[in-house]
Amino acid sequence: MCGIVGYIGQNDSKEVLLNGLEKLEYRGYDSAGIALLNENGLNLFKVKGRIATLRDKVDENVHATMGIGHTRWATHGEPSVDNAHPHQSASGRFTLVHNGVIENYQDIKHDYLQGVEFKSETDTEIVVQLIDKLYQEEQNTLESFHKAIELLNGSYAIALIDNQDNETIYVAKNKSPLLVGLGNGFNVVASDAMATLKVTNQYLEIHDKEIVIVKRDSVLIQTLDGTVLEREPYTAQIDASDIEKGTYPHFMLKEMDEQPIAIRKIINEYQDENGELTLDEDIRAAMQECDRIYIIAAGTSYHAGLVGKNLIEKLAGVPVEVHVSSEFSYNTPLLSEKPLFIFISQSGETADSRAVLVKIKEMGYPALTITNVPGSTLSREADYTLHLYAGPEIAVASTKAYTAQIAVLAILAADTAQIKGVDLEFDLFQELGIVANAMDVLMDQKEELEQITRSYLATTRNAFFIGRSLDYYVSLEGSLKLKEISYIQAEGFAGGELKHGTIALIEKGTPVVALVTQEQVNYSIRGNVQEVVARGANALIISMKGLEQDDDAFVIPRVHELFTPLASVIPLQIIAYFAALHRGCDVDKPRNLAKSVTVE
Repeated sequence: MCGIVGYIGQNDSKEVLLNGLEKLEYRGYDSAGIALLNENGLNLFKVKGRIATLRDKVDENVHATMGIGHTRWATHGEPSVDNAHPHQSASGRFTLVHNGVIENYQDIKHDYLQGVEFKSETDTEIVVQLIDKLYQEEQNTLESFHKAIELLNGSYAIALIDNQDNETIYVAKNKSPLLVGLGNGFNVVASDAMATLKVTNQYLEIHDKEIVIVKRDSVLIQTLDGTVLEREPYTAQIDASDIEKGTYPHFMLKEMDEQPIAIRKIINEYQDENGELTLDEDIRAAMQECDRIYIIAAGTSYHAGLVGKNLIEKLAGVPVEVHVSSEFSYNTPLLSEKPLFIFISQSGETADSRAVLVKIKEMGYPALTITNVPGSTLSREADYTLHLYAGPEIAVASTKAYTAQIAVLAILAADTAQIKGVDLEFDLFQELGIVANAMDVLMDQKEELEQITRSYLATTRNAFFIGRSLDYYVSLEGSLKLKEISYIQAEGFAGGELKHGTIALIEKGTPVVALVTQEQVNYSIRGNVQEVVARGANALIISMKGLEQDDDAFVIPRVHELFTPLASVIPLQIIAYFAALHRGCDVDKPRNLAKSVTVE
């Protein structure tokens, strides 16, 4: 889970690399480095820490028209200068950056690299040392690169430079995202188009187990057997201004504020000129033909999937299972005769989900991806895609992608219901419009929610979130947001489960956040609140207008009961934000986490 940037062209590469790494810092930020190659040789700069620290270390007097850079999220070896990329071979000839995990690195080390002195604890260094070792036999960089790639098992996105050749960057990928950007007199390499949007919006997709030879004025794509491939570029549909914070202190705050806009964008994109719901006819057919839906997701997207299950089953009458993607591949359940798989992923690059996609495609089952990034791996490889239209999400803690995922799942559910002839008792777009208005109101209540945060969470070391029915699913997401960015140990529970063990953890002053938006369980969840209050808990009740009581701490505007997760999550996001802010945490880049989870 890290970021790669490469440049080869006519101009100085430093700023392209550093700017690109800054845009990718959400992918990993425990160490970083760049390698600059010019006529005087290779210049290597590595630091433990953020890109700002790297900027300070890079010698501004070094000019090079070619270079590679990397920002790291540690998988092998602790964050340190030695473990930071780029890594060099023992001879000093080859320099390499790598994303992913090389599963057989220990075997390679034992079989090919006896006697080599290693400087790092990483699996990455094994790759560059292997290339050097093979070069001693082949005396050809491309052949050595080919042979090394063929020996690798696992996930990788790799960019290599030969320090005696300032005309070529060697690139390869498998299960880890990597693109080549095309320019006039230059070309770039990047893990994400956002890294290099300032210099180009034209990109070539690189598929698994392909090797790419990138020069200033040409890009050659080959399979591992040497077959040359032709591929048309695509235009990245991202506005560079969308990935800037503007006047906001944090991306998370900006992205929370953008949620009403995202909902209105979704409403606009999924209706025709007559205001009727419109979806791709192939997606409609797939939804009609399946006998069961399997939602595959992780983290926040998994929580959105739980809400989606409720929407699809209640509205369309199709049974739905929701599975954690990292578990599904290794513990696959019995499948129905005609399953449809729905993959939910903000980035469209989630490695665990992609592993499931590869498996079910081999089995011949159809797949639909719901993602925020058109052209992402999950989008390209699935049969169908529904776009979130939420705009780039940079903060590690997902906010607007979560609510956009639920909104798109609601559209999918309602559309399927209508095609089946079910008469919905509400106007979907009208209800989503009401939700967007409610979000506007809630975002204007930040000051009140900041005071609530101070009162309930200022000094606590742990917190519990409880709810029933849909509120339980939102409790899971609220607790995840809080723990992600404030480091408060937080857990979400179904209200009725408290008495089956968890209530033993309640002590005087323990914050318990309770959601009350579902009329049929209103009194039940309030009973659970009384149970924890009787044991000393400090209860924070967030209710929906019409269900509120005098002692409730916060009341959200009334929305349709099926769509309450879109509104009730907003105060939980804001509370998490202020809890992190007041504890001095890095809101956008919480420790140990990265935005795009590209390793299994």
